[in-house]
Parts: sequence; C-alpha cells; structure tokens
Amino acid sequence: MKLNLEHVNKTIKKALVLDDVTMTLEGGHIYGLKGPNGSGKTMLMRVMAGLIRPTSGRVCVDGRQLGRDMDFPPSVGLLLENPSFLPNHTGLKNLELLAGIQHRVTSVNIRQTLQDVGLNPDDPRTFRKYSLGMKQRLGIAAAIMEQPDLILVDEPTNALDDNGIQQICTLLRRERDRGALLILSCHDASILEDLSDEIFHIYDGKVERRTIS
Repeated sequence: MKLNLEHVNKTIKKALVLDDVTMTLEGGHIYGLKGPNGSGKTMLMRVMAGLIRPTSGRVCVDGRQLGRDMDFPPSVGLLLENPSFLPNHTGLKNLELLAGIQHRVTSVNIRQTLQDVGLNPDDPRTFRKYSLGMKQRLGIAAAIMEQPDLILVDEPTNALDDNGIQQICTLLRRERDRGALLILSCHDASILEDLSDEIFHIYDGKVERRTIS
C-alpha cells in the first residue's frame, strides 16, 4: 500500500489545524508522528483514515483519492483515542460483532488475536469490567485482527505495564513485517523512536521535519 498526502490543509472554525501537509508513506514501514498535544497528530490520522475530509489538498490510497474515488481506505485498522466497545459484551463477543461487518476473519482468527494481545478469549468478564490495560489490549486486537493494509494507532502503549508494552511493540513490528503500513503517535519518545522507521515532527499542524531511525 502507498498513502499520499498532497498539500493537505484542515481548517476548523477559521483555525488552521493542518497546514500544507505533504508526505508519501509505504507499506512495510512504521511511521511515527511526534509533537505536543494539540499539534494535529490525531487530526492527521483521522484525515488519513477518511474519517474527516481535508479542507483542501488530496489524500490518495494507491492512487485513488479519498472522498472522490472511495470514502475510506479499503483495508484499515484504527485505534484513535480511547477504545470504545459494547459494555455488556465480552471481549470475544465485541470482536465477533465487529468482524461480522466485513466477514474477513473467522472466530478462530479472533481468538488467536486476543491471545496475541494478552487477553483470554474465554474470559467471561464484560468490557465494562475490564481494566484500562485490558481495554487497550482489546483496542489493539480490534485494529489488527483483520490484518489490514493500513493501521493507525494513537498511543498504542497507553495504560500498559512493561510486559504489555513489549508484547504490543512485538505485535506492531510483526504487522510491519508482513507488509502493513503503520502510523503511530506516542508521547513516550523512547517507544516511538524504537518502533518507528521514520518520524515526522509536527508543530501547529505543520510537518517541520522528519528523522529516519
């Protein structure tokens, strides 16, 4: 997969949230977005996912423009801000309901993904009773269970202990190695630098510079 952003701007109530963002991102890489709160990282990921349309500029997936040729990338997994699921269902049931939308994965695949993120697929607890770390793990599972070509994750290690961080980082590298395009934001600079092949530094909605790990 190749994702191209060409002179993307986003204005909300006359405030410029994204400022002339141009970048080319390719599968088989992890790209980090680094910047302070309010710099535009999450907005940029929402635009990449087709959840928000840019005010001007183009976002193209493999040469096809979002908002013109298609509404959303054809194969995308998301974890943006806090994961939200049906509170009275188990983790397994929540993922089965999500998977039922596109029918791309089986129950066997879902159970394996839950195990991969460190959750017991047979845990009878509902999402309402999950700890913050368990909720985060379930959000990661939802983002990767269909092996999407594009994965966008905001704060992937939020609320995780050291073992959980290592486990999730290993999974994200595995997704990269199978050819997925991953875009991450993370306030922990050491984790972001360790995971990313390339980092875009964003300030006031503008990509000021990029560094290659």
